[in-house]
Amino acid sequence: MPPQPLAFFRGEFLPLADAKVGIATHALHYGTAVFEGIRANWNEDDSTLYIFRPREHYERLLRGCQILRMDIPYSVDDLCRLSAELVERSGYHDDLYIRPLAFKSTERVANLKLHELDAELTIMTVPLGAYLDVEAVARCCTSSWRRMEDTMIPTGLKISGLYVNSILAKTEAVLAGFDEAILLNQDGHVAEGSGENIFMVQDGRLFTPPITDNVLPGITRDTIMKMAKSELGIETEERSIRRSELYLADEVFMTGTAAHLTPVGEIDNMKIGSGAWGPIATELRSLYFDVIRGRNAKYLDWCMPVRAKVSA
Repeated sequence: MPPQPLAFFRGEFLPLADAKVGIATHALHYGTAVFEGIRANWNEDDSTLYIFRPREHYERLLRGCQILRMDIPYSVDDLCRLSAELVERSGYHDDLYIRPLAFKSTERVANLKLHELDAELTIMTVPLGAYLDVEAVARCCTSSWRRMEDTMIPTGLKISGLYVNSILAKTEAVLAGFDEAILLNQDGHVAEGSGENIFMVQDGRLFTPPITDNVLPGITRDTIMKMAKSELGIETEERSIRRSELYLADEVFMTGTAAHLTPVGEIDNMKIGSGAWGPIATELRSLYFDVIRGRNAKYLDWCMPVRAKVSA
């Protein structure tokens, strides 16, 4: 049997194409769902896929379930085990994207009361290469859309409805000829990209917006901050960043599960630093790719190794 995208859906493993919901499903109409994006990274040397920091992703997913009043019958350990089995069954010898989704499954419209709605969990796997070109530098623009406020929808969680904000910003940027958008918050400070956290390097120091500026506490963000400290001796200062500071930075780069670590060469048609890969981003990227593929013994506790059953 060749490799195939699979899903864990309603208690069983099945082809992704067979996992379906009705058109009256509440989450489809109102965005009442929470999700995560988790990477399983292929290591050719030992023929193993390494699922990167699944526990942290599932801990955040369950926090989102709490906010949306979804009681799903799975613990973090259960979800990690199911993900590993799904990856194993899929048979891929390539980088995979794992997408867990907890959603309000009641087929009922015109009901805005979360406590009256049932919830389900699904997990799916699909092949995923580079979300952004990992060898190039990204061209970004400041979006005309502002980042949502935590007082509107909790911004520290991956709530499905919230991502319309990111989708509008990304679409606007791409149609204008850029690779990615940078959203400001309501105070005019830098928040994040459409699906990435943002870092700035100035005079050898590393800065990133604080969570209180309506930033998602990204798993890759946390990974980069910890590696910068332990491997490069660089502490990351979390503080509000003005848009103009990005223009004058020595380096700017973005981080995310899908985007990995991507340097920014231009913002609003202004060159950042040399306009090419900077030294700190270059070193962190090299460290990061070894870590997520299980090649750095110091960080193996972040990785869940899985061997696919079917050869690709």
